[in-house]
Amino acid sequence: MQIEKNYSKEFEYIQKAYDKAGGDVSGLLTKDIVSIIVSGHKILGRNTVEGVHIEADCDENHVKLYFKVDDGVVVKKPVHLCVGYLKDFGEQNLDYEFDIGNNVIINFISHCSFPAAKDILHKMKSKMIIGNNSKVTYEDVHFHNEEGLVNLDTDYETIVGNNSKYDNRFTLTKTRVGNMKIKMDVDLKDDAKAYIETKVREKKDDYVEINEILRLNGKNSSGIAKTFVIATDESKAKVITEAYGNGDYSKGHIECDEIVDGPKVDLSTIPLLRVKNELAELTHEASVGRINSDQLETLMSKGLTEEEASEMIIKSILK
Repeated sequence: MQIEKNYSKEFEYIQKAYDKAGGDVSGLLTKDIVSIIVSGHKILGRNTVEGVHIEADCDENHVKLYFKVDDGVVVKKPVHLCVGYLKDFGEQNLDYEFDIGNNVIINFISHCSFPAAKDILHKMKSKMIIGNNSKVTYEDVHFHNEEGLVNLDTDYETIVGNNSKYDNRFTLTKTRVGNMKIKMDVDLKDDAKAYIETKVREKKDDYVEINEILRLNGKNSSGIAKTFVIATDESKAKVITEAYGNGDYSKGHIECDEIVDGPKVDLSTIPLLRVKNELAELTHEASVGRINSDQLETLMSKGLTEEEASEMIIKSILK
């Protein structure tokens, strides 16, 4: 990858933020890795390999990325999406379109960093169409900061073709959230499989809305939707998980695990299961409550304070 000369200084700041978010920027610069670096509404650099096509359309208010993967392409190394916004105030708008062919294997890793944010809005809309007999994973890791406010609006819309597999995981656990709204909506065709997961840790007065949806439209389609929320201090969260059993012999499972750790936490979880085919099967399980007291006592008996023990348990849950 070649970094545009005018953006070399900006790339240095993005590199530092990317490292904090858990990424390895050195991997973005090799020729055999598909990668793209976005700062604000600018493309700082990009690289691709045979069979993977990337087009970009940018202006001062918007970035639109179009990814096309040809039939039969197996991308051996993860595709890296490095996204950052370095200003204190402002707005970042991203639109992604993915056209994944048949018999494709590809893994996406996205790291989003907002290290200087005092009050920003980050909006991301992703539309992905996956062909037949393909396997796609998408991991989205966010790194905000502890002092400022990030307003996050993230929307994934995915169609999974016949006999394809899709795995989408969103994680925001290393820093404060701010205000977050996230939606994952998956439409599964015949024999398609999906796993979707949102994992968030809230602090102070963070606010989170999560909506995960499985549309099991195909015969023998199956899906799992999971949420993990750790709500502390005065944070609030609303979690809605939905599964629709429409296809013959379709199976869906939704699971919500929420832990509250603070006297002013406000957290709700709402499951919605709807079967429109007598051959479909949907299940649900949920837990909302404090940290396990037995685990706390065991760790405290080994010399840890209650706060230290709680932190250790939370970190183990969020791994």
